[in-house]
Amino acid sequence: MILSIFLSHLVGDYILQWDKLAYWKSQKLMGVVVHVLIVALTTFAFVLPFQPFWWQGALLISVIHFFIDVVQLPITKKPSPNGIFAVSRFILDQLAHVLTMTAVLAWGGYLDLAAPIASIMAEVNAYPMMPYVLAYAGLAMPAWVILEIVVAGLVTGDPPNFALATNKYTSSLERWLIMTCVLMGQFILVPLVATPRFLLERATVTAEFEQPRLHVYLAKLLASIGLAVALGLMLRLVFPL
Repeated sequence: MILSIFLSHLVGDYILQWDKLAYWKSQKLMGVVVHVLIVALTTFAFVLPFQPFWWQGALLISVIHFFIDVVQLPITKKPSPNGIFAVSRFILDQLAHVLTMTAVLAWGGYLDLAAPIASIMAEVNAYPMMPYVLAYAGLAMPAWVILEIVVAGLVTGDPPNFALATNKYTSSLERWLIMTCVLMGQFILVPLVATPRFLLERATVTAEFEQPRLHVYLAKLLASIGLAVALGLMLRLVFPL
């Protein structure tokens, strides 16, 4: 149940939050309502296979998710003043969601706060593929959003502009392939996987260099590759099949 709840968050709060919905949610209450309805349906769907009658926990997570997003409306309606502010708001938002899920899981008796690692490892032993599913899900839209926010905030000092952001799907596929290579022990293939996107985007890279913005592109590329490699190594070392 623990891993399933966190997987539902990755799916509902990232993968099923497309660009227009993300903007709508940041500007209008109705956008928050639609987003939270999707989160609620996703949470219920991921709870059902493990505990069909634990609707209270899924409902509580969804209701608190709604309030977390609603209280941010006065902030998200306005452009972020700088990148550090955007990074800080994102971290606090996700921390609030993680604490919510942790508290609800503890309340439901699925997570022992006195021994959380033991609770998680018990689930991993029962469902050994779940860490891999979480990792692949996390390397898709969640990783793309996190990299855009963090790189923009820390490297450029500006908030991210998702309207101009690219590589959403190609970078996700690239991270999946890189992590798969690491899991298979084929480390020599990692730079080969990263090469095609770099070649395809050579014209864009050249334009950024002339501006000059090459350091931003390289920061995103290296962070993306590093994340995929790190997750692959963690799975090999901590959760070997």
